[in-house]
Amino acid sequence: MANTVSAEKRNRQAQKRRARNVQVRTGMKTAVKKVREALEKGDAAGAKAALAAAERALGKASSKGVLPKNAASRRISRLAKAVAHVGATPAAAAKA
Repeated sequence: MANTVSAEKRNRQAQKRRARNVQVRTGMKTAVKKVREALEKGDAAGAKAALAAAERALGKASSKGVLPKNAASRRISRLAKAVAHVGATPAAAAKA
């Protein structure tokens, strides 16, 4: 338990930040999950739409400091690569 006024304030601020970060992180994970589900179904159009939402969610998480910018960029890149391959022919996918 905090003993000083400033420590109590820091605790309140930390709780607010944590609640906000959890909300952003949950939204980000949900958006990525929707892309992966569309990929498993083989739904190229749905995966592209979900990818746009996931890019936005990952970018927002990065800008809010919830996720490092390189990690967000890496995740977007990997999702985009998977979405690009879902619509490709099996021969083209095997080459890549």
